[in-house]
Amino acid sequence: MMLTVAMPKGRIFTEALVLLKQAGYDIPDDLEHSRKLMIDVPNEQLRFILAKPMDVVTYVEHGVADVGIAGKDVLLEEERDVYEMLDLRISPCYLAVAGLPNTCVHPIAPRVATKYPNIASTYFREQGEQVEIIKLNGSVELAPLIGLAERIVDIVSTGRTLKENGLIELERIVHVTSRFIVNPVSYRMQDRAIEHMVDRLTYAIEKAGESNEN
Repeated sequence: MMLTVAMPKGRIFTEALVLLKQAGYDIPDDLEHSRKLMIDVPNEQLRFILAKPMDVVTYVEHGVADVGIAGKDVLLEEERDVYEMLDLRISPCYLAVAGLPNTCVHPIAPRVATKYPNIASTYFREQGEQVEIIKLNGSVELAPLIGLAERIVDIVSTGRTLKENGLIELERIVHVTSRFIVNPVSYRMQDRAIEHMVDRLTYAIEKAGESNEN
């Protein structure tokens, strides 16, 4: 039976393909450049669904994909009913609070713009700070520049985007890597195939770790 794998487009997809090849999967070299949104690899009994990062966990939760690869940031934000089986240790980054230097924060309820309203709300609540969360879908760095918010919560990889927009990192919230996730029903129905995939990926991760140490 074919396993359906939901994969996010972009950097995670590129790094995940490398990891799958290191795990011994015979993946076509042109897969990364295909414009198709559903791609079968019959010789490996795999079907790939390419989706936006936030949609991957939805596909896996609802069972249209058996397994998937998603960033820990998405899992924390979405809180979906999926099994988090493995830290793939790819696409490392972190969630951070940022803003303009010497910003005068509103004394009652500072405004925070973010793509991650749940994570941001939880974080500031744990800090004992009352804030107003403004949900944005893109260009979060613009919010402090136009006066929409005093601070932002966003993913940071190199920090280049913050720097180019005159923002500085104020606090780090959580480290993020990509995770291998599984639909609970699929895990019961196809446990052997899924465990086999987990074992192969685990081996590849450990080998990559040994190479980095050397």
